[in-house]
Amino acid sequence: MTLTLRNVAKTFPGGTRALLPSDLDIAQGEIVSLLGPSGCGKTTLLRIIAGLETADPGASILFDGEDVTALSVDRRKVGMVFQSYALFPNMSVRGNIGYGLKMQGLRKSEITARVDEVIALCRLQPYAERAVTQLSGGQRQRVALARAFAPRPRILLLDEPLSALDAALRTQLRDELALLLREFGITAIFVTHDQNEAMAIADRVAVMSEGSIAQIGTPEALYRKPSTAFVAGFVGDAMPLGGCFDGDLLHLDGGTVRLGGGALANQSAFIRAEDIILDPDGPVQAKVEAVTFLGTHYRVALSGISEGILFARHTGLSAPKPGQQVRISIPPDAIIIVDNEREAS
Repeated sequence: MTLTLRNVAKTFPGGTRALLPSDLDIAQGEIVSLLGPSGCGKTTLLRIIAGLETADPGASILFDGEDVTALSVDRRKVGMVFQSYALFPNMSVRGNIGYGLKMQGLRKSEITARVDEVIALCRLQPYAERAVTQLSGGQRQRVALARAFAPRPRILLLDEPLSALDAALRTQLRDELALLLREFGITAIFVTHDQNEAMAIADRVAVMSEGSIAQIGTPEALYRKPSTAFVAGFVGDAMPLGGCFDGDLLHLDGGTVRLGGGALANQSAFIRAEDIILDPDGPVQAKVEAVTFLGTHYRVALSGISEGILFARHTGLSAPKPGQQVRISIPPDAIIIVDNEREAS
């Protein structure tokens, strides 16, 4: 199913604007993540698509070109997976998955066939007859997905379905979820505040801020070409470099680096930790403030480059010591330039 949103906004009683007028187009079979901090409007937008919230007058919601703006949630035929999973504790895995099919009035033989199909796809065969209270968090998540898939919804909506899991299991199920969504070939919208989840699962990511979509694009495009300071900082934790521009040069407190292209007075420069290179011959001097070992790399806090502390990701076998003076280099094409006027708008 394709999804088209036009002028979708939400104002709650009392005048709170949870969602500013927004447009969004999602292709058939595409997985799109709504990514942003708490309160940015991503769950409100998801609930409007589902029919659980009513958009402000003037909005249009189209499923395959059909206007469903005025349709109730039960007539939109969407599948939903919530953060809490909302499983029935008194039912088995098979009973939970088949519940929605019974409500549709399907024949018993068709219900059995559909339930068997999604149990196999979600690799739940060993647990089919167990009560969901006997399952782990990861197994429950797969049951919630299977239950949402079983009625063959037009679109699948997922609201932070991994947030209740521990870190190791979350990473494992994140990858499983991406595979399952592509196996089913279903159009899906995935809400999260975790950039790693969004980038691992989605074909495209819509970064939301203060009730609007700040930028939408592929994970790689957002990472390499953020259009605003907010997107640069939220996707990949880019840090402001500060300094002043002089043609193709950026003058910092600790030295001068060359840009990949010129910059203007109304633009700002950002850098990511992995692009700050500890280099004995580097043009910029810095002081090491702290060093943290994180297994795969050292996180090195540096001062003296520009205002504030910048962090470098160092992958050598050893790291400099706090208090030590070091020199760094920054590849010209690693410097991210964003337009301040666009950020303000």
